[in-house]
Amino acid sequence: MSGVMPIDLPVDDETREELTRGERRSESIWSRTKKALSNPWASAASIVIALLWTIPTFGLLVSSFRPEAQIKTTGWWTFFADPEVTIDNYVQVLQAGNSQLTMAGAFVNSIAITIPATIVPLAIACFAAYAFSWIDFKGRDWLFIFVFALQIVPIQMALIPLLSSFSRGINILGVQITGPLGVSGGYAQVWIAHSMFALPLAIYLLHNFMSQIPADIIEAARVDGATRGQIFYRIVLPLTMPAIASFAIFQFLWVWNDLLVALIFADGPVAPITKLLAEITGTRGNEWQLLTAGAFVSIVVPLIVFFSLQRYFVRGLLAGSTKG
Repeated sequence: MSGVMPIDLPVDDETREELTRGERRSESIWSRTKKALSNPWASAASIVIALLWTIPTFGLLVSSFRPEAQIKTTGWWTFFADPEVTIDNYVQVLQAGNSQLTMAGAFVNSIAITIPATIVPLAIACFAAYAFSWIDFKGRDWLFIFVFALQIVPIQMALIPLLSSFSRGINILGVQITGPLGVSGGYAQVWIAHSMFALPLAIYLLHNFMSQIPADIIEAARVDGATRGQIFYRIVLPLTMPAIASFAIFQFLWVWNDLLVALIFADGPVAPITKLLAEITGTRGNEWQLLTAGAFVSIVVPLIVFFSLQRYFVRGLLAGSTKG
């Protein structure tokens, strides 16, 4: 089945047949879902929603090429009656910066923050979700409920305690770690903050997917002598790839567009592009003509990521469909 990596594990014919049946069930559900979403009414609704979603973005794009005076005095739709195009907004945005950071540096910072802040929580969540799904240990259910409940804790409540912990450093086995974990440190504190906030949802979603893998597959692999590591890397992980890719996309977009965590933990030369754009547009948004151009400068990378991996969205939404 498309999207499932080949499983290189010595298993018997019965196990391979069970894997094949699971793949066929998933393919069948995918086909039925695709057929249901392809009827005329669903297509019409999709077109209407796409238009309503695209119009504001199109207006922002038009405004980004209008002169400052026209942006601040007339609506973007008046451009078609009196078209006047300029690239001054983009020039000012690309040249913007302060004594510590330029726009190019902020763009690099966003990449340096977003990639680890996506990979780290996903890696931890995969191991945790596998343990909650297929390893029986004391207190497993209560611990999972605790992790699930962490999703309702507002991020704002954790910012000050977390900032206080970073300012004091972290003590591990009697060794005080400071430096990059300090208030004015590097990327580490931003990675840790984003990873902590992403873990509860990541564990919950991946657990729901992994727990729906047919138990016969796992049991057959154990009978054939596979260790937990082999089962995880060669069976569970490949079958969970659609859910992993889906959450990776959401986490990447979330971290890239984040401003709240950046304002608290990313200071000075490590600030991302969202924080620099907030600074150059002014405290009261009086330079919002720069925001129109800056918005399209900042969405280049998210657009590339989204259109490259969009096929995983629907497959990720079908998480758990291989059971039964």
